[in-house]
Order: sequence, then structure tokens, then C-alpha cells
Amino acid sequence: MTQPARDRPPSVERLLAAARPRLGPREHGAVLLAAREVLDEARRRLHDGEPVPALEDLADALVERLEEVAASGLVPAINASGVILHTNLGRAPWPEAAIRTAIEAAAGASLLEIDAATGRRGPRFRSAEEHLVALTGAGDVLITNNGAAAVALAVGLAGRGKGVVIGRGELVEIGGGVRIPEIVRRAGLRLVEVGTTNRTRLADYAEVLAAGRAALVLRVHASNFRMEGFVESPDPAELAALAHEHGVPLVDDIGSGALLDTAAFGLAHEPMPAERLAAGADLVTFSGDKLVGGPQAGLIAGRADLVARLRRDPLARAMRPDKVTLAALAATLGLYRAGRAVAEIPVWRMIAAPISSLETRARALAGVLAGTAGDGLADGVAGVRAVPLEATIGGGSLPGQTLPSWGVSLAGGPAERLLARLRTGEPAVVGRVADGAVLLDLRTVDPSDDARLAAAVHAAIAPSAGAS
Repeated sequence: MTQPARDRPPSVERLLAAARPRLGPREHGAVLLAAREVLDEARRRLHDGEPVPALEDLADALVERLEEVAASGLVPAINASGVILHTNLGRAPWPEAAIRTAIEAAAGASLLEIDAATGRRGPRFRSAEEHLVALTGAGDVLITNNGAAAVALAVGLAGRGKGVVIGRGELVEIGGGVRIPEIVRRAGLRLVEVGTTNRTRLADYAEVLAAGRAALVLRVHASNFRMEGFVESPDPAELAALAHEHGVPLVDDIGSGALLDTAAFGLAHEPMPAERLAAGADLVTFSGDKLVGGPQAGLIAGRADLVARLRRDPLARAMRPDKVTLAALAATLGLYRAGRAVAEIPVWRMIAAPISSLETRARALAGVLAGTAGDGLADGVAGVRAVPLEATIGGGSLPGQTLPSWGVSLAGGPAERLLARLRTGEPAVVGRVADGAVLLDLRTVDPSDDARLAAAVHAAIAPSAGAS
């Protein structure tokens, strides 16, 4: 039976007329598309037997839709997981200096490729590369858009169809299902594997190089796993000397690329670019958004003549980062040169946070939550208390290494349900579950976020939260 006119959605024209006073200056085509989407939803509701919203409600829906699509869609979160470089949460949070510089770069014009003195086209913004030259002792540096791109570009020096020799224990998967053998093959090179998974000797490389089967040696640091027991691998300096004896370059991918000595913070020593270059590596590749603590980037440091060849590679243009990344990376690296990395780069600030301050914050947070919970907690949560924890570095860095930490335990209720409620709150909070309790680790929470964290957790565990 035909629906009465009052039960039908209005026309597009009527909806636009009702919403127009609140739309402001917008392109007509975008408004028209959104209006049709709102009316399509109203027709689906009508088909399902639901009433059609009033015209004013549809106009509200149109305005809300236009506002929603203009938002980024990216949900900010508080990382209380205890994983400092959480890949799924975007890895390294940027320092304030990098954020400010990135906004400046994005907001307007800059002398990205103009020589200020002559007004002519000049080299692309070199500040980040100059900082890395100073920090690593490299002859020159090239920046790509991520670590995998840096490796793919660097191994291309071997020449298409030529062999790249690597130890079998270094055929790693670097994340997202991407594997070193695939990167090498996609670069148009032959992979020559030597040794065994657990033991590779210098003689294994020597045999391949003496036979002329490889035009480049690739060394890959096992940054996201570790092997123990009956293991062996060549000394980096000896491997570099062997490669040079046979006239081939050595590319050393160290993954995280620590620019500070991790051993000084109670962790195992992570290879540093300057060390590997001093040991004879011709090029060292590493990431910008892991232990460097800046934006996503791939960094290639080493011999100036080889870096110059990489700059001329057509793929280098396809892999280059944009001005915002370059600006943020330069600001981050500048903090190292200024001696302010531990104080101002969030990754190092988290690593260096004193255990006493973490305990003080955890006890304060637990006290606030217990005091605001009132007469009970949602979902059977029995209590809130401060507890000692162990945090990890994450992001494919320092596998198996932990740092003592403190946080808050929410025990007694359905942990996974509470964890989900925290993730879907505002702000979103990401914790972890252990022994049936939700744990919120404060080593990965900036102290300035403690009040926001307390409010978000209280909203999730307050008695009214369990009624939904």
C-alpha cells in the first residue's frame, strides 16, 4: 500500500532548504551528495518499518554528516599498554619541536628547494641529512619514506640481476608480512643464502664472494627476535673487510637505529649507526620512527659516492618523503645534537623515566580512581590498586628486553569487556590483560595525560558504565 505523503522522506530540495542556514560556505556538489545519502538512509528505515525522521532531524543529520567526513577519522588514544613503540598505535610519538616544525611546514610555503642567495632551484631541504652526517660520521645521508624502502634502494647498488649474499639467520620478516628475501627479489636481485639458521661463518661468505656469485653483502640485524644457544655470526668489521677484499659493498640494516646507547638505560646494547660505519659498513640503513623517535622514514647513511649513486636512482624519487616528514625529522635530530634527546624526545623520556616517579604516579592514580568510584564498580571490578609491572620497548627493537615499571590493576571483572570499554571511550585507552586483570602501565603514558587517563578509566568502571 502506498505510504501517506507525511511518511515519505522529503525531496532533496526541501532538505537542502531546511539545512541551508547552518551549512555555511560549501561546494554544492558535496552538499548534494551528502543530502542524497541522508535520504537514502531514511528510505531504508521506511522500508524496515521505522518512521521517517522529521525534516529538522534530517537537516541535523545532513549537517552532522558533512562535519564528520571533514574529520580525519583517526582516533587519538592513550597508550597504557607498557609497549613504548607500539606499532599498532603509530610507534614513536613525536617531540613537541617536531610537531611545531611539521605544522609550520604544512601551513605554508617554504624554501624547500630554493637557494635563498640566488633564488634558483637548489638541493632539497638538507637539514635532516646534515644532522645525521654529524651524528653518525657518515660521508652523506639519504632519507626515504620508510625503512623497507631504504633497504630496497640500498641493495639495488648490486645491479639488476646480480647476487646479494646474506646469512640464513638474517632472512627476517620485518613486519606487516614483509620479508627481506621478498624485498631483495622485488629489487630485481638474486638472493644468495649462506650458512644455517643458527650458525653462519665468515668462510661461508668468502666462498660465495670468491666465486663471483654476489655483487653486494647484506647484513640484517635481528632487531625483532633473538637466538640463543648454539649460534654464531661473523664479526661486523671482519665481514666488511672481506667484502672490500672482493671489491663489493656491505649494506648493514640495523633496524631501529639507536642514536643513544641503550645500555646506559639498563637495556642490552642496540647497534648504533656510527658503530657500524666505523666497523666498515659502506651503507647503514635504519628507521626514523623507532628508537630515533621521529616520523616514519628510512635513513641511509654511509659513503658519499654510494649515496650519490642512490640519489640518481629513479626509484629514489618514488621513495622520497614529503616536506612535513623532512621538517619533523630535522627537528627531532636537532634535539640529539643539542643534547636534549632524553628530556624532549618521548621515546627516550619513557625509557629514562625513574621507577620512583612511576610508582608515585601509579599510587596517585589508584587513589583517585578508588576515591571516585563511589559505592561500587561496574562489571564486578573488585578493586583498583597500584602494582609493579614490566614494560617493553616494542616496535621491532630490543626483543626480550624489559624495563621495570608501575601502573594500575583493575581486577575482578570480565577483563576483556573492560578493556574493550576503555578502547571505545573518549579518549580511547589501550591497556593489556594479565592474570584476569586489566593493567594500565604508566611508563608509556605521558605525565600530562594522567588526569585524562583517570577520567577515562573512571568513566569505564563507574557503576553506571556497567548498565549499558
